Amino acid sequence: MRWQVLLFLSVFCLGLTLGQVSYSIPEEMAKGSIVGNIAHDLGLDLKRLKSGRARVFYTGDNVEYIGLNKDRGVLLIQERIDREALCGETTPCALHFQLILENPMELFRVTVEITDINDNSPSFTNAEKRFEISESAVTGSKFILEKAMDSDIGSNGLQRYSLSPTDSFVLKGENEADGTKKLEMVLQKPLDRENKAHIPLLLTAIDGGEPQMSGTMQIFVTVLDVNDNAPTFVKPQYRAKILENSPKDTSVTTVSASDKDTGSHGELTYLITPSKFRLSDLFKINQKTGEITLVGELDFEKANNYEMDIEVIDSGGLSDSTKVIVDVIDVNDNKPNINTVSKSESLLEDSPLNTVIAMLIVNDPDSDSNGKVECVINDHIPFKIQPALNGFYTLVTEVTLDREIASQYNITVTCSDEGVPSLSSSVTLTLQISDVNDNPPVFERSSYEAYIVENNTPGLSIFTVKATDSDWNQNARVSYILEDSSVNGVPVSSYVSVSADSGVIHAVRSFDYEQIKDFQFRVKAQDGGSPPLSSNVTVKILIQDQNDNAPQVLYPVQTGGSLVAEMVPRSADVGYLVTKVVAVDVDSGQNAWLSYKLQKATDRALFEVGLQNGEVRTIRQVTDKDAVKQRLTVIVEDNGQPSRSATVIVNVAVADSFPEVLSEFTDFTHDKEYNENLTFYLVLALAVVSFLFITCVVVIISVKIYRWRQSRILYHSNLPVIPYYPPRYSDTLGTGTLPHVYNYEVCRTTDSRKSDCKFGRAGSQNVLIMDPSSTGTMQRIQSEKSILDEPDSPLEVSMSHCI
Repeated sequence: MRWQVLLFLSVFCLGLTLGQVSYSIPEEMAKGSIVGNIAHDLGLDLKRLKSGRARVFYTGDNVEYIGLNKDRGVLLIQERIDREALCGETTPCALHFQLILENPMELFRVTVEITDINDNSPSFTNAEKRFEISESAVTGSKFILEKAMDSDIGSNGLQRYSLSPTDSFVLKGENEADGTKKLEMVLQKPLDRENKAHIPLLLTAIDGGEPQMSGTMQIFVTVLDVNDNAPTFVKPQYRAKILENSPKDTSVTTVSASDKDTGSHGELTYLITPSKFRLSDLFKINQKTGEITLVGELDFEKANNYEMDIEVIDSGGLSDSTKVIVDVIDVNDNKPNINTVSKSESLLEDSPLNTVIAMLIVNDPDSDSNGKVECVINDHIPFKIQPALNGFYTLVTEVTLDREIASQYNITVTCSDEGVPSLSSSVTLTLQISDVNDNPPVFERSSYEAYIVENNTPGLSIFTVKATDSDWNQNARVSYILEDSSVNGVPVSSYVSVSADSGVIHAVRSFDYEQIKDFQFRVKAQDGGSPPLSSNVTVKILIQDQNDNAPQVLYPVQTGGSLVAEMVPRSADVGYLVTKVVAVDVDSGQNAWLSYKLQKATDRALFEVGLQNGEVRTIRQVTDKDAVKQRLTVIVEDNGQPSRSATVIVNVAVADSFPEVLSEFTDFTHDKEYNENLTFYLVLALAVVSFLFITCVVVIISVKIYRWRQSRILYHSNLPVIPYYPPRYSDTLGTGTLPHVYNYEVCRTTDSRKSDCKFGRAGSQNVLIMDPSSTGTMQRIQSEKSILDEPDSPLEVSMSHCI
């Protein structure tokens, strides 16, 4: 059979492409038959069909009669198509579906018209029909015959009837208001029961197809006697209306007919003429009263009106007919149908506005306002729904998305009709928001400060920096990087390291508080996105002191080969300041808090040591019985845990004159044979003192030069400065020092063993250095020298001697 193909294509731009194409095919085509080359008709490339995942989409519950072959770009028959089962008498009969492509989204409406073929023969509901006709029936009397039914339409449908034999009756057809013909058997000559009581007839229905098909019904006429008036309906046509949701036994209408005969010949019977729509399943008629009632369930969406032929027969077999048209009134009894044509499972958070995420088709089989639908979505979500064409709706983004605010949306689409009461349907679509690396890592604090005790073990964990990234997965994976910088000219990486995964900061080396007290560096947090984002933070490390240095005694200076002695006159009062022990501790805080204690003494009842200031004072009056030589051992302790200490030996000479001191200390260091020749030693001592005086002058000049050079070296060095408290240093903390310069004069004679010492100022202090290797030698300490002294020390010692 030759096909006719009609093609109509239209394109609209509303975030998607819409078009339409139409075909025409005969029914009953074999499976696999080609409907049409849709790729060619739409101007589509076969690659586009595959890349766009082309598919056929049917709305509602329609059977998928026609499918798509993407490899060939043609539409194929998938299921047997019976036009009569699909559309009945509706013309034209067509299948409607959509061809959908994605990336980009395109939609084409396809209409396939199903044409009729002569595959059904005319048929009668009943195989036979019996009439009882009075012999008094006049010529021209009409007898209604059952019309044959043919499911085919047009030229393939029922075309004509034939009746045989035709000697008593002929067929006649009268046009009705609906365009059909009323089939009647007309008596063309009077009947004679006595001549022929039974007349068999054959009614044949013939269609116009090629080849022609026909159906027959046997008619048996029984000739009765005397009934010469046929019943007549009051109206040639009745019309009624009924709601589709009307309950059973609802009265539709009542037909009425009259018969001029009386008696049994006037008794009428009402019947519904059988039809192919099986109206008897929906309606019934009271045979006596003619009332038509509802016995089935109506559905406006299946049929909006019904036409039925009502026949009235009297007892004599005479009859008449009328048509009853029942209009079904629509009731809003159908919810809108929502079908998802296509939707996206996920969407990037940086997608542009009006990005299509879903396409829906909505229809309501009700009519008028009951079938008008409006769709909305739930509030407070960044999307909107907008109508497209022919019941299609698109769901698009309305504002910029942010996965960090919401990573998933449940979008509920609700469609409501305009019926009273309104009916609605809803569908929920789940959309995942895919992450984009748009957030840098953020540290928990704007800066960090951590403490570590000096002398730590290398590799020790100091503390942890923490940064968080509000992105997801790889974009939120944070790595920690130590930024390049230097501390005192040394790369910071030689001080600390940072774990890339955990942010734990480790000490690379052991720290010394005395060398470095604090330092700072920057740590960068970088995410794993592409491109990566980062932020940084400043970290300050403070070194805490540990008691790892013992106190250092600055005064009195402990020499290797000399005895340093402090002289106390026997006239000294209680509380006389003998000397002051000066010590320092390079630690800090309480680790550098020093205390002084007297550990040993020749006479513990004579001296005491200040706990805080280290001053050695007398605690009683000095007497003549006290030994000249007094040896004190002073211990200096810091306040650290555990405590560290240092000791110093203080030699004290209790005497009123230097000769007495000298003799006592020489006795201590030499044999008795030297004491027998004291005069010799005094002369020798005088010579030595003179030599030493000259030497001291040279030494003083040398020391001045050395200290000047040393100050220049210290000025350019990075050595820590250790405070030094010389005997003359004024203690501003109130711990007490030696506040004055002690000047004295020494007078000796060549022939006397007596010496005289004048004290120029009250409270002066004398320091003697007795050298055991030099007999009778007395040396006065002029100055104390330390590598940590300042160039211009306030220490002043003046000396004069007389002979």
